[in-house]
Amino acid sequence: MKATGIVRRIDDLGRVVIPKELRRTMRIREGEPLEIYTDANGELILRKYSPVGEISHSSMECAEAIHQITKHTCLITDKDKVVACSGANKKDYIDKQISKEVEDLLLSRKSKTFNREDVKIPITSSDTKEHFSQAFSPILVYGDAMGMIIVTNDENSDKNMTDSDLSVAMMAALFFGKQME
Repeated sequence: MKATGIVRRIDDLGRVVIPKELRRTMRIREGEPLEIYTDANGELILRKYSPVGEISHSSMECAEAIHQITKHTCLITDKDKVVACSGANKKDYIDKQISKEVEDLLLSRKSKTFNREDVKIPITSSDTKEHFSQAFSPILVYGDAMGMIIVTNDENSDKNMTDSDLSVAMMAALFFGKQME
């Protein structure tokens, strides 16, 4: 654990204020759920709650199935990071923070494709790969965006994302949304 040097008191209702700088750095938004853990040393640990992360085993299986069907890389994210990946080097993506562009797409709550002639979106904030075509579909639960299904072609080929590729991503996003209701 890393010490921040910030000390806060508990108020008479048992609340603790998380400083704005930490919320901004950790990308914690107003109303966002946090999970509370304790360890053997009596320490409290706050972790952002991720419904998509809760079903990570299913996410990995779904990413693998999409990869087998589309022959493209498939990534599944929550609101902040990549939780599942198939068809690419997992260490390049798993647990990496999603890019601002993916976050903006997520918040738009719309499915979208980008093909060879379009400007491509970096998937993670440290993504340097060239994506030749991409399909994005948000995972929605009661209208709230919880994550994203991303199908991407990283190979230098003329193969664009098809309506079928986007439909597969949309079907998976709808499935996960229903699982989290």
